[in-house]
Amino acid sequence: MLVVTRHRVVDEDPSGFLTSARQALALLGARPGFLAGTIGRAADDPGLWVVTTRWVHVGAYRRALSAYEVKVHAVPLLSTAVDEPTAFEILAEVGPGAGGADSPGTGRSDRAADAGSVGLGRASGPTVPSDLPG
Repeated sequence: MLVVTRHRVVDEDPSGFLTSARQALALLGARPGFLAGTIGRAADDPGLWVVTTRWVHVGAYRRALSAYEVKVHAVPLLSTAVDEPTAFEILAEVGPGAGGADSPGTGRSDRAADAGSVGLGRASGPTVPSDLPG
């Protein structure tokens, strides 16, 4: 699971954002399932920042966000986040020296077959209704 949040930082001195982002990464990094995190700033737009994290799976990421200390200290950072999708499943990955080959075991989606059509509260039963609106 890859999580990418872009942040619009309008302060002349971005040190406050950088401090908050570092604290958020430290808290998230202590949670089970965390793999890595980065903080970056756009080379062509110094007011645009990105925070990325990698997780073993979406459940680990969601559980990390529900931890008390993360809610108190890391979630306020989201006030500067651009409103767009942030969580992505990794379908292919290439490492150094791989010659362009995908890592083993990638290319397959873990999304449920009905993920694009089942509404909130409708997927809790043993079967999925076939009359759901698209």
